[in-house]
Amino acid sequence: MKTGSILVVDDNKNVLSALRILLENYFQQVTLLSSPNQLTYKLRELMPDIVLLDMNFSAGINSGNEGLYWLSEIKKFDSELPVVLFTAYADIDLAVKALKEGASDFVVKPWDNARLIATLQSAYALCQSHKEEKKLREKQGVLSRELTPEESICWGQSASMHELRRLVAKVAKTDANILITGENGTGKEVIAREIHRLSARKDEVLVTVDMGAVSETLFESELFGHVKGAFTDARTDRAGKFEAADGGTLFLDEIGNLSYPLQAKLLSAIQSRQVVRVGDNKSIPVNIRLVCATNRNLEQSVQNGEFREDLLYRVNTIHIEVPPLRDRKVDIPQLANFYLHKYAVKYGKKSLTFTGQTISKLEDYSWPGNVRELQHAIEKAVILCDGDQLLPTDFYMKEQNSTTSKIENMSLEDAERLLIGSSIMKNNGNLSSVAIELGITRPTLYSKIKKYGL
Repeated sequence: MKTGSILVVDDNKNVLSALRILLENYFQQVTLLSSPNQLTYKLRELMPDIVLLDMNFSAGINSGNEGLYWLSEIKKFDSELPVVLFTAYADIDLAVKALKEGASDFVVKPWDNARLIATLQSAYALCQSHKEEKKLREKQGVLSRELTPEESICWGQSASMHELRRLVAKVAKTDANILITGENGTGKEVIAREIHRLSARKDEVLVTVDMGAVSETLFESELFGHVKGAFTDARTDRAGKFEAADGGTLFLDEIGNLSYPLQAKLLSAIQSRQVVRVGDNKSIPVNIRLVCATNRNLEQSVQNGEFREDLLYRVNTIHIEVPPLRDRKVDIPQLANFYLHKYAVKYGKKSLTFTGQTISKLEDYSWPGNVRELQHAIEKAVILCDGDQLLPTDFYMKEQNSTTSKIENMSLEDAERLLIGSSIMKNNGNLSSVAIELGITRPTLYSKIKKYGL
């Protein structure tokens, strides 16, 4: 398929004629220029996708300096425009110098048609890939600023949250690896995004990986990428999450759920800051800031032989513990009003307020699902409320005790949610133990936790 435009600069008219016949089969637009004197003007006029540039234009001079000069002029105009150099005099030193100064490749006359086309198409494809990557990064930056404005976090007024906020602001400015711990629903991912927003990498991408949802068979492909043909469905090369986060932040959520054999592979990538795509043997350096999160006690997991001690040391340079909502009930009124405003605006009920009794009921509840449960409870109440005030009766709290009696007369989904929540509390957040107790796989359990907001 024809694609892109190419500008060919060569003083040999026979060469230009031959190249026109050849290149018109592969490029949508082929422009020929017999002298480089109008090169800068043509670049502005045509905005080509690639340039094929001869190295010598003056009779009797074969040094290649003319080509290097015009290469520098092209790079001044557009530093990312791919330039393939063309010469009848093969000189290794000259080729190396040209590549160092920004040339994409070097082709020797007389040329092989297939090799020339492959070289040009490769340079064009690489340039387009860089442009797309830059566009996606810019889009990500815009989305990040839109989705995580400063007012998007409600810190509360408790002493523990004031200390947490101070710690986040302090460590965000560094590149230290950070481990965020806390129960499900406490807002570990929100803290991770705030760390990225306050860091020097804020204009780069934040890549999130849900480690609990990555299967063991696809772990390396997801995190490190793969090359075409590495396995049955690998039809194209694909960058992994580490490469995608290059220059930015990589957030590994629920790292405590990673199996012991895979921990060694993750440790190797973190230590070396290099990855090798599946099916390849070339190391790719990555520059990332690592933030991890878990609801498990990793020190206990180390003692139990479930988590590598050396990996814990790598991810735990700075430890941030997010307190459960039951330990900071003073924050509940502020959090409740924060989410009330959010959902009142979203659902067109801006006049909604809480009664004093409603706030008291929210403060009295233990919130086993933490901030996430509070958020969902308020959203549901806003949706179903018909008046101007949210009353205590608008909130139906499912306490975790007396589970069996409360399951009666519930829908299947409500019963399942209550049963899973009860098991999580009973096992102190150890999802492996919960999965065993309920007789389901860990990925299934994790999916249901996400579904029910536990």
